[in-house]
Amino acid sequence: MDMSRTAFRSLLAEPRAPDPPQRVWRDWVLVAGLLIAAVLEGVLRTDVVWRPFALVFALATAGALLWRRTHPLAVVSGVFGAIIVVDIVALFSDRAPFGLYAMICVVLLPYALVRWGSGREIVVGFVFILVAMVLGIVSDFTGYAEAVGGSIFLLFPATLAAAVRYRWTARVRERDQVRLREREQLARELHDTVAHHVSAIVIRAQAGQAVATARPEAAVEALAVIESEGARTLAELRTMVGVLRDDGTAALAPQPGIADLQRLADAQPRVELTMSGDLDDLGPAVGAAIYRIAQESITNATRHARQATRIEVDLASYDENVRLTIHDDGEPTTMNPTGYGLPGMTERALLLGGTLAAGPDPHRGWTVTAVLPRTAARR
Repeated sequence: MDMSRTAFRSLLAEPRAPDPPQRVWRDWVLVAGLLIAAVLEGVLRTDVVWRPFALVFALATAGALLWRRTHPLAVVSGVFGAIIVVDIVALFSDRAPFGLYAMICVVLLPYALVRWGSGREIVVGFVFILVAMVLGIVSDFTGYAEAVGGSIFLLFPATLAAAVRYRWTARVRERDQVRLREREQLARELHDTVAHHVSAIVIRAQAGQAVATARPEAAVEALAVIESEGARTLAELRTMVGVLRDDGTAALAPQPGIADLQRLADAQPRVELTMSGDLDDLGPAVGAAIYRIAQESITNATRHARQATRIEVDLASYDENVRLTIHDDGEPTTMNPTGYGLPGMTERALLLGGTLAAGPDPHRGWTVTAVLPRTAARR
């Protein structure tokens, strides 16, 4: 009971169905069939009450179905409002209300109202439906069994629509959650990659500026490094943007791993890399996490460690774990609490079942230590 109440409240709170309603070819086929059936029935049947009016009303109702997706409340209120008027006239004139068999198409309207209407539209539309249903029973009462059966027959499509809408909403929300997680991952990858390369470009540019007059060859070397880092940045940006394409043509570039650590260290003149232990059978997710944590840590040390002359990167494997340690000898600094680097590194480690600790060294500099399971898979 509590679950049904929650679903009903969430249904009423939704402004509109999650999928955009549109007229499809099946609607045209349906309406065309109903129009033909109504005309044939109106011409061939001899027991129809108020024949001209009944035929016009049946044709108008069938035509209104074309707008039941885009304007469910307008169609429901118009059709059932007219039925209410007819039932009232029949009630006071002691004549049976007219009816063509083609008018059975009105059962599609409660479904359309619940499936594509907003919460308020559903409430208002059901007032028209219930009033028309009660007046129809009173004006042409043929027994309690038929009254109950007819009511169930009319309202069952609305129940079906509520179930379909609830499932669709759940799927949309789940898809949105997946998109959100993917965006967070892409943001993390973008931050780790671009921040590192841009930092290297800035540092090399500053160094080239400083020695341009005294050592032109060093300035040329700095320009070559800047060109290389810029090309790598553009390549990784193209890969990330390609992932965002919707046509499924994006290339699936491999994630960097420990094999790329040496290239990462060579790009920074102050970085010293040491690797020890068995590092051959590390899981792909672990290798990618090690690379990104090292990349972010080197970037932070390069940008924030004042008077740092050396950045030590040590990767060691022992037992079932692998330990990555990045230490600089600069003056201790306070990390920016609003930055994304440290939370991103911590999240990477936690997703793999590992740990990450970062903080100032008791003697000098800043140390980042990550411990990851050797064969962990992303959770």
